[in-house]
Amino acid sequence: MRNWRHYTPWELENQYDNRSAVPEHKEIFRDWDRRSRLAREGFGGARDLAYGPHPRQTLDLFVPTNLVGPAPLHIYLHGGYWQALSKEFSGFVADGLVKAGIAVAVVNYRLCPEVGMEEIIGDIRTALVWLYRNGAAHGVNPKRVQLSGHSAGGHLVAMLWTTDWTRQIPELPADFLHSGIGISGLYDLEPLVPTPINRALELDIPRAKALSPTLQKPGCRAPLLLAVGETESDEYHRQSEHLHERWKAAGVPMELERLKGHHHFSIVDELACSDGALCRAALALWSR
Repeated sequence: MRNWRHYTPWELENQYDNRSAVPEHKEIFRDWDRRSRLAREGFGGARDLAYGPHPRQTLDLFVPTNLVGPAPLHIYLHGGYWQALSKEFSGFVADGLVKAGIAVAVVNYRLCPEVGMEEIIGDIRTALVWLYRNGAAHGVNPKRVQLSGHSAGGHLVAMLWTTDWTRQIPELPADFLHSGIGISGLYDLEPLVPTPINRALELDIPRAKALSPTLQKPGCRAPLLLAVGETESDEYHRQSEHLHERWKAAGVPMELERLKGHHHFSIVDELACSDGALCRAALALWSR
């Protein structure tokens, strides 16, 4: 696998330009929107729950209706390079898990350039604390949670593994994070600095390094699965490989899966569908 510094600026931009690599991405986004509307209409739970004062500090909660007792809670973080998309395009990911008896919270967060990436990470932490404090009132068990995130959402999941929850939020139990899945995630942000993606992120090299999970020590030892699509760029494979290698050496139970035939967007269906590899993996992680 090539070191990213060997790429020309043009090559590096192409490595991270997922929309150009998948010309049908507009049709895929329309399908995500359609399926998410069906999920919001068809599943129990609550929509647009506010965990903060900003209009984007909201979440949708999808809860199974046929359970006795509180449902286990899975939290999903959408992608969009920290500057696009929303929970309205992401509710479809709840389908397979809800049908298997798992509640799913799909979290919105503020976007760059309105706020910096540090504030986005803060939004996710605030949302998790809100769910811990309020989830039981909505029929879920918020004491131990499973997380997943796609692309930028994968980065946010990994940043939660670097959070010292017991120091920042003493009321949270040490094993609050049960397990996680990073889907086509971005864990080394320095290669993004010279690309057009950074126009909204406004990262310099020191901030990019400080916000890169690959360069941080994990404070959590919960199992973490990283997944990447077979046809994604070399850089996306490198991103997952390096985090897998470094955090496994640091003692985190890590797995890495390359999903055959999938590109950067189609891979999300493996979580959304009941028979998808990532949906099955999420359910298997709950048994650990």
